[in-house]
Amino acid sequence: MNPFPVYPLFDLTPVRAEGSYLYDAEGRAYLDLYGGHAVISIGHSHPHFVKRIGEQLERIAFYSNSVQMPLQDELAEVLGELSGYPDYQWFMVSTGAEANENALKLASFHTGKHKVLCFTGGWHGRTSAAVAVTDDPPIVAPLNAQHAIHRVALNDVHALREAFDWDGENLCAAIVEGIQGVAGVVEPTVEFLQELRKLCTEYGVALVLDEVQSGAGRTGRYFAHQWAGIRPDLITLAKGLGNGYPVAGLMIAPSFHARYGLLGTTFGGAHLACAAALAVAEVTRDSQLMAHASAVGEPWIEDLRGLEGVVEVRGRGLMIGVQLDRPVAELRQRLLREHGILVGSAGQKHTIRLLPALSISADDTARFTEVFEQELKRR
Repeated sequence: MNPFPVYPLFDLTPVRAEGSYLYDAEGRAYLDLYGGHAVISIGHSHPHFVKRIGEQLERIAFYSNSVQMPLQDELAEVLGELSGYPDYQWFMVSTGAEANENALKLASFHTGKHKVLCFTGGWHGRTSAAVAVTDDPPIVAPLNAQHAIHRVALNDVHALREAFDWDGENLCAAIVEGIQGVAGVVEPTVEFLQELRKLCTEYGVALVLDEVQSGAGRTGRYFAHQWAGIRPDLITLAKGLGNGYPVAGLMIAPSFHARYGLLGTTFGGAHLACAAALAVAEVTRDSQLMAHASAVGEPWIEDLRGLEGVVEVRGRGLMIGVQLDRPVAELRQRLLREHGILVGSAGQKHTIRLLPALSISADDTARFTEVFEQELKRR
């Protein structure tokens, strides 16, 4: 039996990792500016993270949600304070797609309606409803395409109003990313998000903010949508929440009421998952990583904007998309092969994504900028 191919693979086999670096079997160091799809938030092998998980593993690694789980209560309290949503409820799952799936399901239960408003460029996961609202037709199977959706252009306020005028009574939810990641780090405008919030309230539609990639402090605030000053009804979170441990969750506004069996999960919220997420939250809070993400990321963005061959730099904090005047595939390979620097790609073939650990140093970002400038001049 062989593994089912999923992605084209880099010629890199990391055997250990620390901070912002990966190391291969020969000991060569690679600067990790991608974090495995924005997952590594507090740095590889952070001592507090390793200690928390190790201690928990020695006590109990797993039991299902059929027993008392004080760690879930502890995590909910810490995340409520850290995120600014202490009055919301917290439901834990294992992946971002699963979080989005449950958010859409809960919205449909809550409103009694069935259709979902989604947006061009959106990417929400590969499960049933999540992939249906994802704007990537090759990954949507005929089975998934049976979901009722209404897709409009991101940041087109006129089209947004028309969609609600025409279809608002049928919508159970509107789902939008805090910042679109796979699309190339594309940010909804403040005006667009505020109008979306207003229309959802007016028509009784649940607003779902997908913060799977843009959350956990990556943009300098805990959630990217907080830059627009809005409060969604449902917020999904994963990736950076667990720093490599598969943990995700759903923040649920107080107006949503639970009943037994409404939502459920086998692995979500188990002991190790809670320990991992608690460790990440504690480091994020105690090391002030959100402020650090802004302090390092914003000057980095400005430096990148000034480079020859750069068409546009998008994003906030340490969620950065750099659009070039050429395709980036060969450049990414050269950065890895010749300089030991790993960066991400995007749906736009001219865009690279930079999603490093929130603890990355200014020296490491400066090193990348210097190497990147040299490579851009090579053509």
